[in-house]
Amino acid sequence: MNQDEKKKKVAESAFLTVLPSLNKETVLGIGTGSTTNYFIEELNRAKVSIKGVVCSSEASKENLETSGIKVMQLNEVHGIDIYVDGADEFNSRFELIKGGGGALTREKILVNSSDRFICIVDDTKFSELLGKFPLPIEVLEVARSAISREIMRMGGKPVYRQNFVTDNGHQIIDVHNLKIDIPYEMEATLNNIPGVIENGLFAKRTADVIIQATDLKIITLKKDT
Repeated sequence: MNQDEKKKKVAESAFLTVLPSLNKETVLGIGTGSTTNYFIEELNRAKVSIKGVVCSSEASKENLETSGIKVMQLNEVHGIDIYVDGADEFNSRFELIKGGGGALTREKILVNSSDRFICIVDDTKFSELLGKFPLPIEVLEVARSAISREIMRMGGKPVYRQNFVTDNGHQIIDVHNLKIDIPYEMEATLNNIPGVIENGLFAKRTADVIIQATDLKIITLKKDT
């Protein structure tokens, strides 16, 4: 399978995984990205009956327009029962790097509000030591240069994502070459830099289930509880 075929297959598998849990009281969370878009296609085609969907981006919201499902705000619901999203990188501890699509802040908010987080990926996204994929950081424009200097002092190479503004109205710095030995600690350290809105490390709240597509099959990994 090529990468697009893997994305489609893993999204189909994720949809079949969540389908038995969907009912009229279910609030589903939907992330952002190419793999998640395939999941949205399945949702649109199935015409399921659920309470509503909370989206992490305007792009995902637009893709759901033909589903007939009510798109809701997080402030309107008790929480999210199941959140489905992709990742740019993952390790064996279910820690992730997300934010290649620029929706990391809303994604992290929705993940933190979810009872169950199902991450859908292909095997090219695996790395035991996170950091091969540049780490996105959402920042206030006024603090971008100051944050970049702090990142350089930490050993990283910050690159301003030009001509891009998040749905929250902020900017993105993509950090290359940052040594992320302990993702949980790095996540907290970065978020303590003044002007940082959020960073793309998902280590404090990891995935609960990772559904992974390989060349030969779909593998479902569940975190030990």
